[in-house]
Amino acid sequence: MIDRAGLAEFLRRRRESLQPEDVGLPRGRRRRTTGLRREEVAALCHMSTDYYARLERERGPHPSEQMIASIAQGLHLSLDERDHLYRLAGQHPPARGVDSEHISPGLLRILDRLADTPAEIVTELGETLRQTPLGVALVGDAGHHTGPARSRGYRWFADPASRSIHAPEEHAFLSRMYASGLRSLATLRGPGSRAAHYAELLLARSEEFRELWDAHEIGIHPHEVKRFVHPEVGALELHCQTLLDPDQSHRLFVYTAVPGSESHERLQLLSVIGAHSAAPR
Repeated sequence: MIDRAGLAEFLRRRRESLQPEDVGLPRGRRRRTTGLRREEVAALCHMSTDYYARLERERGPHPSEQMIASIAQGLHLSLDERDHLYRLAGQHPPARGVDSEHISPGLLRILDRLADTPAEIVTELGETLRQTPLGVALVGDAGHHTGPARSRGYRWFADPASRSIHAPEEHAFLSRMYASGLRSLATLRGPGSRAAHYAELLLARSEEFRELWDAHEIGIHPHEVKRFVHPEVGALELHCQTLLDPDQSHRLFVYTAVPGSESHERLQLLSVIGAHSAAPR
């Protein structure tokens, strides 16, 4: 059963404890609000201001699990706080661990400060959970995919068009890397895991994947320098730095170019063009 009073109080306290800079928002010169405004939280949670305001006023509909997940992420809640929020809303908290898609507040705080840098947070299966605007401009909006196609390794074999953002001479290596990575995960997580399920789907769908799976290669790690081919700015060579959240098995990828290089100039051009020019891929 929903605890409307407890839910409203918890939401207010969490909203008031956050500052705009904590969530990547500008403060503004005339700001007098303690913490975030309701409309700011609503935007972070991808819901209407009216819907969120009614929750804080102990009114409105019983929020769904999807809504609670959006609020927990928008308010940068820890796992303990997320679980508390679910219980206040009369819902069972989702499982923790490698299948969790709740991003830790620490990773979100870092991502929020990378607005002028291509960056993304992904699961161990390569499912994109969050991107910076320049990350969207670089590789497209990866968050629109559903089902197995959310995994970039699955898309690599199931949708050849997804390879167009990488230099052709990289394709053979990337195929081996994705097959190797999925083989390792399927073994680590065991039968019945999503990794094992994705492998079964690809074995039935892709001859290339079957050949690589039979080769049983393990430990093929990605290159630090990644070569992209953007439809508007052309080829880019970007260094990829990775930050791992071991509790959630989430990875933050940050892409940078060597200052003064041609790739650096093209990345600056891409920041001007903006994310609206990049079609989902």
